[in-house]
Amino acid sequence: MKKKNHILIKLLCVIAFFVMHSTYAQMPMPPEVPIWDANKVILQLHKISDNVYAVSPSTTETETTKGIPQATSAGFIVGDKGVLLIETMLSKRLYDQLYKLIRSVTQKPIVYAVNTSDHGDHCFGNYLLPKETILIQNEFCKENLAKNYDGIKQFMIMLFGKDRGIEQSVYRPADLTIAVNQSLKLDLGGGKIVEIINVGTAQSPADLFVFLKDSDKNVLWAGNPFIAESPAIPWLFDGYFLEPVQNLNKIYNMISDKDIVVPGHGRITNKAGIKYTIDYVTALQANVEKAVKKGLTLEETKTAVTMKEFNKGYVLFDWLHFNFNVPNAYKDIKQNGVK
Repeated sequence: MKKKNHILIKLLCVIAFFVMHSTYAQMPMPPEVPIWDANKVILQLHKISDNVYAVSPSTTETETTKGIPQATSAGFIVGDKGVLLIETMLSKRLYDQLYKLIRSVTQKPIVYAVNTSDHGDHCFGNYLLPKETILIQNEFCKENLAKNYDGIKQFMIMLFGKDRGIEQSVYRPADLTIAVNQSLKLDLGGGKIVEIINVGTAQSPADLFVFLKDSDKNVLWAGNPFIAESPAIPWLFDGYFLEPVQNLNKIYNMISDKDIVVPGHGRITNKAGIKYTIDYVTALQANVEKAVKKGLTLEETKTAVTMKEFNKGYVLFDWLHFNFNVPNAYKDIKQNGVK
């Protein structure tokens, strides 16, 4: 019975995702398109500790706290056995920058590559990886990319513009997948033990977290679920709310105050830096539960749940909060009841 339920849940997730992306033309548009310009992004290398690196846009240090959306962050870990790469970026231009940064510190082979999401800015560079690289995704990510690659490309073009290298991307299947509530530990040698974790939906069903437990510094690559520190709020537009709240807390509680966090789209931070996401979803859940208990409609809930205390200058706040986060919270809470 559990196996049948698991299959049904995955099927429903695929259908929901496909419906969303096949109707992308009707999706509310962000205030500016492209959200960030892949033709202008310059990637920068950050050494976190020996053989551990984050890669992020050069603008993250000055623009993250101003609420300006940032391009995708990545990273890599160098062990005795080779390199583990986190993310392959949106386009060949960005992948080539990432590859050049890797080669600036090591000539070891890229043994593993991990996608933390099925959104194209995290995985559209997969086709450029060396053939021998073992590509790792979660189960849903592989299935969804295999079935809906062209639709996802059109979705990404809608948000990030034409002629940004998206059109050239071709599907490359993952070599290893991780099921829900499972993890994979990789020993890269040289004391580098990496755990790749699938806790379920934390932003989308395709999420993975990459956690390096190191004698020097533990590092979490948090992907889209923890997109950036304040004033950014989470992008909950994949149709889910209650499960992400649970899983965001699970990951947040897993790390310590001393751990380094590389958000999906912001400057390098720590546990305190990603607490804003936890505070936002906690407040959103409480506010929407009150609205549902009062019998408010969705439109009435949008009017009531403005959460101005969290609107601290993030350019995408209104677009995300009112078009996606509140509606998805309302739908999920109304369907599953309130406490």
